[in-house]
Amino acid sequence: MMQRDLPPTVAPLILPSRAPVLSRTGWTAFVIALLAVCAIAPLLNLAVPRDSSFHMSDYAVALIGKIMCYAICALAMDLIWGYTGILSLGHGLFFALGGYAMGMYLMRQIGRDGNYRSDLPDFMVFLDWKSLPWHWSFSDSFAATLILIVAVPGLVAFVFGYFAFRSRIKGVYFSIITQAMTFAAMLLFFRNETGFGGNNGFTDFKRIAGIAIATPSMRMALFVLTGLVLLGFFLFARWLVTAKFGRVLQAIRDAESRVMFSGYNPVGYKLTIWTLSAIMCGIAGALYVPQVGIINPSEMSPANSIEIAIWAAVGGRATLIGPIIGAFIVSGAKSWLTVAAPEFWLYFLGALFIAVTLFLPHGIVGLVRQWKGTPK
Repeated sequence: MMQRDLPPTVAPLILPSRAPVLSRTGWTAFVIALLAVCAIAPLLNLAVPRDSSFHMSDYAVALIGKIMCYAICALAMDLIWGYTGILSLGHGLFFALGGYAMGMYLMRQIGRDGNYRSDLPDFMVFLDWKSLPWHWSFSDSFAATLILIVAVPGLVAFVFGYFAFRSRIKGVYFSIITQAMTFAAMLLFFRNETGFGGNNGFTDFKRIAGIAIATPSMRMALFVLTGLVLLGFFLFARWLVTAKFGRVLQAIRDAESRVMFSGYNPVGYKLTIWTLSAIMCGIAGALYVPQVGIINPSEMSPANSIEIAIWAAVGGRATLIGPIIGAFIVSGAKSWLTVAAPEFWLYFLGALFIAVTLFLPHGIVGLVRQWKGTPK
């Protein structure tokens, strides 16, 4: 009796192991950045004498703190554009919404120290308002403000993304709609009757959580907090993109139809990362306002949102560290050029974007990797 041929042994399916969040070199660089933010910068600003060449000026503290807020936005842009293929030209809206939530609280903290010695903000007294509008109800609570900083940009992004992604709007059409949304919001906030200070916005802040803002220690505290948030978001983003969720996002970027045929629903993934990136921008805006001292509707201008995309493109999309580098380089150049040659800044920005698109499609990080022979 002949025996049946036994089927060949099937090799077990071995899934690729998850990549580490950071390499040994990456962790070393992260610790150095952490020490620079939490120890070196405070020491150089607060302990080193002002006449010393090693002193870090208050201007440098404010400038770097502001750029770190921009870097958070660039990191958020990389998550949706670099890893998911969604180009937003409206993320300045979420940045401004977080800034306005913080600005409303800071305006309430002024109290009777304003020019009109009223419990109402000065612009409301000037416009002959008798009471606070309904949307200012929780603006005197720091805890409620922290919730609103996250909830308002997140809710706006969720509602917009829900209808946009379910309608399968993508590509240039999605980018145009996000820009139109931001422009419409800017026009709305310019109106005095909306209760957001009109074209002047909010300024003349005095205190935060009962502590005076215009002190070196508070400025440095905000600087350190911003740096910690940036580093924390970077670690979170690295963890996210190396997980299964991040691999699905990259598959959606490269071939969304194949992802659907594989049994995944791209809408849920796109909506999640879209809302998360908006929340990151809102938190960046909230950190930005007390350090800069003003928030107005110009933060919602389409040009500001386009700049966020330029930061990501210059540094290198789908790298996480690249957009942070791009934010520092472009914003640093802007701070210098707007003083040295303000009439040439916009020409420089446009030329930079065109040059990167044509000659550096993977940005600065991609160029460095090419020189080192490291795969993308």
